[in-house]
Amino acid sequence: MTTRILMFARAALFAAWSGALAQSPALQASAPAPPAAEKIPVTDVYHGVSVVDNYRWLENGDDPKVKAWVMAQNAYSQAYLSNLPQREAIVSFLKKARQQAHVQYREFEYAGGLLFAMKVDPEKSGAALVVFRSPEDKASERTVVDLNTLVAGQVFQSSWYKPSPDGSMVGMALGTGGSEDAALYVFNVATGKQIGDPVPRVNFATAGGDMAWTGDNRGFYYTRFPQGNERPPEDANFYQQVYYHVIGTSAAEDRYVLGKEFPRIGETALETAHDSKHILVTVEDGDGGKYEHFLLAPGGSATQITHFEDKVVDIQFGADDSLWLLSHAKSNNGEIDHLAAGNLKLADSVRVVAPMRGSIEGIGSVGEMCRFWAAGHELYVTVIDGGPEEILKFDLHGKSEGKVPAPAVASVTNLVPLSGDSFLYGAQTYTQPWQRFRYNGTGESLALPFKTENGVHLDDAEMRREFATSKDGTRIPMTILLRKGTKLDGSNPTLLYGYGGYSISLTPFFAGAFGRLWLDSGGIFVVANLRGGGEYGESWHRSGNLENKQNVFDDFAACEQYLIAQKYTSPEHLATQGESNGGLLMGAALTQHPELARVVLSGVGIYDMLRVELDPNGSFNVTEFGTVKDPTLFKAMYAYSPYHHTQAGVKYPAVLLVTGDNDHRVNPAHSRKMTAALQVASASGLPIMLRTNANAGHGISTNIDEALEEQADIFSFLFAQLGVQMPPSP
Repeated sequence: MTTRILMFARAALFAAWSGALAQSPALQASAPAPPAAEKIPVTDVYHGVSVVDNYRWLENGDDPKVKAWVMAQNAYSQAYLSNLPQREAIVSFLKKARQQAHVQYREFEYAGGLLFAMKVDPEKSGAALVVFRSPEDKASERTVVDLNTLVAGQVFQSSWYKPSPDGSMVGMALGTGGSEDAALYVFNVATGKQIGDPVPRVNFATAGGDMAWTGDNRGFYYTRFPQGNERPPEDANFYQQVYYHVIGTSAAEDRYVLGKEFPRIGETALETAHDSKHILVTVEDGDGGKYEHFLLAPGGSATQITHFEDKVVDIQFGADDSLWLLSHAKSNNGEIDHLAAGNLKLADSVRVVAPMRGSIEGIGSVGEMCRFWAAGHELYVTVIDGGPEEILKFDLHGKSEGKVPAPAVASVTNLVPLSGDSFLYGAQTYTQPWQRFRYNGTGESLALPFKTENGVHLDDAEMRREFATSKDGTRIPMTILLRKGTKLDGSNPTLLYGYGGYSISLTPFFAGAFGRLWLDSGGIFVVANLRGGGEYGESWHRSGNLENKQNVFDDFAACEQYLIAQKYTSPEHLATQGESNGGLLMGAALTQHPELARVVLSGVGIYDMLRVELDPNGSFNVTEFGTVKDPTLFKAMYAYSPYHHTQAGVKYPAVLLVTGDNDHRVNPAHSRKMTAALQVASASGLPIMLRTNANAGHGISTNIDEALEEQADIFSFLFAQLGVQMPPSP
């Protein structure tokens, strides 16, 4: 499609939407017809069941015909979104909120007496790696690497970083364009200068990547994907292995260490022991929550400590380099076991902390830092119970010694060991922003000068924890945020957020600027802790994955019905939102219960469950969703696959689907196909729209202004479809 044709189409659509706007402030008039998607049926047969796919051709994102359709969809969406009555005010609000937001610090690490952190300036697209002389001395901040200026004309994103044990060097996995396809760059911490050439193919979506330094500073172990002709093209982002790199040499000279026996969908993390000689290697079998562990001795020889069937989901080094294990072998809520230093026989491990009501949290996914930590004299354990988290304290023999100070109904960050029994952690609630603390093992925590400030206060907000009852009788917790004194008469615009998968828990988070705007506009915000997550341990996860996935959608419907029955809202005033696996949730919710919500906001979602495992990165999802190769799992997946349950003549809610061209976790083809199916099927006359960002990945945009425009589109769509009016001075 030529630029001239696109411009003409955009102008025509602007005129059409202007007419619609003139007819109805709430935008309930019939929308102009979206760009047509040709039906080219393809039939597949699964276990004797014939399935027709009308939009298979939209899977090929390189096809000029597909690109033209995407451009036309973007023109169609922008003609509507940019003309919404309150969009200008929402853009102004978001820009003001960004200007008032303070710099944020995250991903703290401590090495060589220096505190490292990623610094996020709200006025810049990229972050910067900075160091401090101590956690209390914020004034000593010094920039090591600024990802906005590393290469002229480019902005990099950091997937992760690792300082050397003495703090003299740092490795960073860097990519561009919102992509998680990253190379490993090494920098001198004192000068900020790059050391040697980048090591390629270290990180990719889902499997991620990692590195671990050796104590002599001569080199590091790292994860590497196949290069050159090592594997066929379809295996380019699989078969992650561990290699060793010597500083100052070419990556072509790197030595293979471990991994040829790992699963095709293995996801690997590396951690250096306190003695800086041994390396712990953790391998997850896809995204399914099964792990095995190896210990590398000096020189690289490996000893396997656990196997997938042992159900040890996390191992951390103690202060004396003994091993502390989080085991699910006897309880889905976990127990903490101990192996003395030098002993690698799992059978000799000793239980220290028994299972409790809350679930002990481990790494959750490969690459996260410690959630429990054995210090010199104390053991600290992060526990979750339905969503809120807390840090419990024990002696090294398992005797309870209370809790580390934190707000009520909060989430806590990963623990960052300092020295002795001292460590850093952070805490936030729905009404209080992140605050970082230092805890020295006794007494109160010391608040550090790293509080997330943005001028937003939610002192007038009320937070409620309530439960819906799902189809099978399971109680589903929700957190409801509303202004004090809100009248419950069913007329309140309400936004319900959910995820429900991969054992990922929705823990409390500060509602921030959008929360302030939403509450001031009369809105209610709700977060549902659905099955499939880890809010109540591994049993909660297992009851919402594979053949049990329908439970997640039943849970979400129960939350919608509860909010309606309790007069928090009504179907005409209810909006729902989710991303990624939460996008799948949105697709299932709107196809199974289109009558329950007025608006659906779905980001980077999975919608075609029969084709997802064929995506470039789709095999990693098999351990969570299943495979069509298995008759039982095919039946379960086909029964809820949103794309296949989009039916003509149904009055679907207004839907905005958002995706990015550089998303390597979820193929943007899912959003294209789902949009095409919904647009031709819906009989409601409400808009079904696709927004594709060419410079974004799985929710990661390379440009802050583009990210703000995307937010403005989402919020404008939400406000317009629910008929919400912004306050004069939000």
